[in-house]
Amino acid sequence: MHHLAAEWIVGLLRDRNIPFLICGGLAAQGYGSERDLNDIDLFVPAEHFESVVQAGQKFLSKAAAHRQEEGWDLIYVQFKYEGIKVEIGNAASPQIFDAGNDTWVPLNIDFSRYATVHLLGLELPLMLKDDLVHYKSALSRPVDIEDVRAIRESA
Repeated sequence: MHHLAAEWIVGLLRDRNIPFLICGGLAAQGYGSERDLNDIDLFVPAEHFESVVQAGQKFLSKAAAHRQEEGWDLIYVQFKYEGIKVEIGNAASPQIFDAGNDTWVPLNIDFSRYATVHLLGLELPLMLKDDLVHYKSALSRPVDIEDVRAIRESA
């Protein structure tokens, strides 16, 4: 079902010419991780965030809000499409918790830095491998450690 959710959100974004950057588990899969996906995570530029929220209203499962949870501090919205969670972060000033240094650090989302990878039947802009490994290493949750190990082994 992840491919249907990906087709839906990518279609919604591309129809509106909204740049986006895939991160999280789906990006990790693009670089060699084989674990099951929990959801589809991506960022859009701040100036497009509200229009994405409005466009996806029919599938809203968590309203757009600032949240600090699971090592993340950001504004995001969650949609549910065909039972799959699609979480879209606002790229304005997200932070992650650096477990090694026990502090919050900025996560710089740069839409000009990406790799185009074929996943779920689509050409997707993934966060660059080094950027993904860097933030997943900082977070150091079990799923992040698993992704980093898989990415490094497949390199």
